[in-house]
Amino acid sequence: MTLEALRAALDEVDRDLVRILANRQALVARIGASKLDSGRPLRDFAREKQVLDRARALAAEQGIDPALVEQVLRLLIQSALERQEQARVVATGQGSGKRALILGGAGKMGRWFAEFLDAQGYAVEISDPSGTVPGFPSRPPWPQPGEGAPEHDLIVVAATLGASADLLAALAEGPPRGVVFDIGSIKSPLIPGLEALARAGGAVASIHPMFGPDTRLLSGRHIILCPVGTSEPAALAMDKARSLFQSTTAELIEMGLAEHDRLVAYVLGLSHALNIAFFTALAESGEAAPRLAALSSTTFDAQLAVASRVAEESPFLYYEIQQCNRYGDEALQALERAVARVAQTVRDGDPDGFAALMIQGRNYLDDRTRQREASEENR
Repeated sequence: MTLEALRAALDEVDRDLVRILANRQALVARIGASKLDSGRPLRDFAREKQVLDRARALAAEQGIDPALVEQVLRLLIQSALERQEQARVVATGQGSGKRALILGGAGKMGRWFAEFLDAQGYAVEISDPSGTVPGFPSRPPWPQPGEGAPEHDLIVVAATLGASADLLAALAEGPPRGVVFDIGSIKSPLIPGLEALARAGGAVASIHPMFGPDTRLLSGRHIILCPVGTSEPAALAMDKARSLFQSTTAELIEMGLAEHDRLVAYVLGLSHALNIAFFTALAESGEAAPRLAALSSTTFDAQLAVASRVAEESPFLYYEIQQCNRYGDEALQALERAVARVAQTVRDGDPDGFAALMIQGRNYLDDRTRQREASEENR
């Protein structure tokens, strides 16, 4: 066969693949509807393993790389879960006939919540001095002189940390009848406003979605819920927070405000600082980027990919995450000590000390992997 004929044959195979994928997507939709009708959970890890194991075995029989086939199947499974989760959020939404206001909704996570609540049937409005969000009604920035508390059923405070602290304090002056959430990455600067609102009788809780605005599937993602006080309105707000995500596959974790910031100092603060230090060292090394790119390695490329994503984020938000957390310096000091220890073992010519650091880290990471796998098996 000529090259042109071979390409034509390949085009036909591609058309067959697309038709097969369309048929698979239709079956996925029917399976999702069946799960919803029967009350079965969205995700079945045992079934996923069965699908992947069978695909790898079939690939080996056909002389195809099993890893390639598994990679394709994982993408298809994720796509299927996304479609099923989105359909479930719409079908079980609780917002019909209710109004939601997002203060700071023009930001990336504010927009995510606007779309999420809209899918649940809420009539969503945006109040943000920085601009409007296409597809959603806009309200003047709140509060206006003499304006009372918003009358919405749900109010999401999604502004910068400083602005969120001011908004929570303003809401405390005349508690709204609806439930109030903030979605701040750090709670330390928000605690005075949150507690003032709770003392005034407001139904308020604090949540932290541990994912970015590009997230489509919540499976494997964590959402932290922090109660504010122990009053009946506070309990109502927590119940509301849980119910918002009950139709998703997100894992909800409840903890106090102080514990949240102590742990986030490592989960966010440490990881951000490490990547900022990484690309700062590169930028100030005097080595030209093209030259380093020509010599890149698997580890370097992987680290560079993460650092590149961090570099694209808002510098001011990332500064707030470091500076506004009362526990933030603890993680920064831990990073300083760790770098100093690595450097010292190299300068001292201490291979045993260097190996001890790597073995200690390997054991820690292995233990974390085992805990995650055990958690998946129990779901």
